[in-house]
Amino acid sequence: MSDTDGKKPLGLGGAPRSGQVKQSFSHGRTKSVVVETKRKRVVVPSPVKPGAPGAGAPAMSTGLGDPSKRPAGISDAEMERRLKALAIHKAQAADDAARRVEEDKAREEERARRREEIETKEREDRERAEALRLKAEEEERAAKAEAAAKVAAAEARRADVLGTRARSTAPAAPAAKPAERAAPAATTEEARGPAAAKPGLSPRKTDREKDDRSTDRDRGAKRGDEGRRSGKLTLSDAISDESGRQRSLAAIKRKQEKARAKALGLGHKAEKQVRDVQLPETIVVSELANRMAERAADVVKSLMKMGMMVTMNQPIDADTAELVIEEFGHKAVRVTDADVEQAIDTVKDKSEDLTPRPPIVTIMGHVDHGKTSLLDAIRHTTVATGEAGGITQHIGAYQVKASNGQVITFLDTPGHAAFTSMRSRGAQVTDIVVLVVAADDAVMPQTVEAINHAKAAKVPMIVAINKIDKHEANPQKVRTDLLQHEVVVEAMSGDVQDVEVSAKTGLGLDDLLEAIALQAELLELRANPNRAASGAVIEAKLDVGRGPVATVLVQNGTLRKGDIFVVGEQWGKVRALINDKGETVAEAGPSSAVEVLGLSGTPSAGDTLNVVETEASAREIADYRIKTAKDKRAAAGAATTLEQLMAKAKADASVAELPILIKADVQGSAEAIVQAMEKIGNEEVRVRVLHSGVGAITDTDVGLAEASSAPIIGFNVRANASARQSANQKGVEIRYYSVIYDLVDDIKAAASGLLKAEVRETFIGYAKILEVFKVSGVGKVAGCLVTEGVARRSAGVRLLREDVVIHEGTLKTLKRFKDEVKEVISGQECGMAFENYEDIRQNDVIEIFEREEVQRTLA
Repeated sequence: MSDTDGKKPLGLGGAPRSGQVKQSFSHGRTKSVVVETKRKRVVVPSPVKPGAPGAGAPAMSTGLGDPSKRPAGISDAEMERRLKALAIHKAQAADDAARRVEEDKAREEERARRREEIETKEREDRERAEALRLKAEEEERAAKAEAAAKVAAAEARRADVLGTRARSTAPAAPAAKPAERAAPAATTEEARGPAAAKPGLSPRKTDREKDDRSTDRDRGAKRGDEGRRSGKLTLSDAISDESGRQRSLAAIKRKQEKARAKALGLGHKAEKQVRDVQLPETIVVSELANRMAERAADVVKSLMKMGMMVTMNQPIDADTAELVIEEFGHKAVRVTDADVEQAIDTVKDKSEDLTPRPPIVTIMGHVDHGKTSLLDAIRHTTVATGEAGGITQHIGAYQVKASNGQVITFLDTPGHAAFTSMRSRGAQVTDIVVLVVAADDAVMPQTVEAINHAKAAKVPMIVAINKIDKHEANPQKVRTDLLQHEVVVEAMSGDVQDVEVSAKTGLGLDDLLEAIALQAELLELRANPNRAASGAVIEAKLDVGRGPVATVLVQNGTLRKGDIFVVGEQWGKVRALINDKGETVAEAGPSSAVEVLGLSGTPSAGDTLNVVETEASAREIADYRIKTAKDKRAAAGAATTLEQLMAKAKADASVAELPILIKADVQGSAEAIVQAMEKIGNEEVRVRVLHSGVGAITDTDVGLAEASSAPIIGFNVRANASARQSANQKGVEIRYYSVIYDLVDDIKAAASGLLKAEVRETFIGYAKILEVFKVSGVGKVAGCLVTEGVARRSAGVRLLREDVVIHEGTLKTLKRFKDEVKEVISGQECGMAFENYEDIRQNDVIEIFEREEVQRTLA
């Protein structure tokens, strides 16, 4: 059976052309398949009949070629179409060839035109450069000729003066110049060669290169290898008399520009300025660069070369900084830490720079004598009604303009005994002290203290006798009482002015202002407003919204917004200035009192404010003062010996302490409260202030109070929400006060509770032992007769033998006959037995007394 049995072989139709193909399957079987192919079918045109049109005409007459040479199957129409297409193609090829010829011709013309333009431009540039060079040489020759003429003239004059006949060849040089000037022209004509002699177009580039190469060969033959290395021939070489190379045109231009800049003084590099650099023990890299006036990056680079990888904000020691200073060419000036204070300007003012300034007047006196009310009457305000308890507890500063136009600065000080330091501060910064004394109360303790402060500060005093409108007022008694303290008023033939005033009715206020103006005129108060400001801090506080705020009394200079200052251990930059009316001002002159915002921390009242030049200087001074204060405290602690510490600890063991924390609204109030607390107590109990500060009560204060089991005292301040919640959780007591009287009284009462109760003995009777009995189960029993008072079983007893106390104790039993009784009156007999004591004898005396505990209080 064959492979094709029953199957039709694969094929494409037509005449078969057999073949075999092996077919493979995926499972490994193979199969041979018979493949048949068919040839391409060729269509042969049918022969033309004899009777058809054109049958007898030859094929060439139709232009279709010889039919015998025509490919098989091509008809006449197809042949005609092919011949037409061939003709069209030949025509297009001929057009393209003609177009290409025209484009080549146009490109050649454009190339020639551009080459001509370039050559023309190059020729013009060469001519321009040649003209400039000739001009420069002409100027140089003219300058040389002028210099030679000057030299010749000088030599001629010298020869005339000395009487000598000197031959000078210098004037002959200018005569030779025209000949020299004629030479370059000929040389130039020769250098141009035949190409330059012909009029019309310039030579082609290839011709020029050939000429240049030939010229170079000629020069090389003359100069040898040097000429071969010198490059192409230039115009400078062609017209030069020398065989060597000449300076280029650019070099000549640079020389001319330098000469012109030198003549105009431009481009002169400033000479390096050598500075004396003040060098403390340590200094920050950026500050060192600032003092040397060098770039901080250069200083850091110099330190890195020394092997120190530092940044601009890192401090370096003085030895390293000195090496850097010397490397940069400056001089190092070593300064000690104390020298930083020299940055504060302490130069005395010249008399011509001083101008009149308003007087500073401090109102002082006893509490409730009407100081603030008097100032309110002068200012037409009501400050006193806003004070807690009707007393002044802060130091205030105000400016008043009198009816005559004079400006007066008033300082209002508290009169309470606790505010001694405030009154002292007010007296130190003032020019005039107004001592207010109530006409119905005369001289009181704080009045005497104010007198002493004024005398210590050596300032003049004016006595204002207030409350003169009262019926019981006696101003003469006030004047007489002041004599005891060496204050003699004018009414008593003294030199102290006294004015009777009434803050309530306004009586005598004008007289008081006139007295102040007269006293200020006698003092001739003057200051220099055109210098760095300095002043005194009369009050300081921590404001929640504004931060640390200091009330500053400017004494010298003018304090302006933006000034950098140092005050005590704090420093800052003036962010705002606020006067006594709450208005923001741009500056504050001498005798002005303003609130200053922009401090780094709350200063102490009484600190001096000084304006400095730089922020770095202010920070340096503040750091030095902090370090000095810390060293002083450490030195004070180190000076205590071990024996003193042991003695102090032993003494403290028997002293009860009341620890407290104090937070006040201003620095002065905190200081006054601390001083008042230090005065509370005796040898048995005392108040210990753990911490005092300014501002609201915070979580930190609550934490410290909890650790010390101490209450927190808030004076005109409150605890924030977080601190209140923390205090409730930890059981810390917070007490608020607005009047210093109440605060002192409560702390004194709390301290009194730590005192041991006083035991008082009250004698209630005496008994005499008539006979001693021995009772079984009880011991010795004394048969007594109550001779005086009453004998009670609960009372204490003492046994006296010949008026000497030999025993003190309590009664174990008290019997009347056989019955136990509570008491036995005088004249009756009884039996007594002592607790744990039996050494009793006949005729001994028994003293009977009662103990009573009495609670003590601090004075």
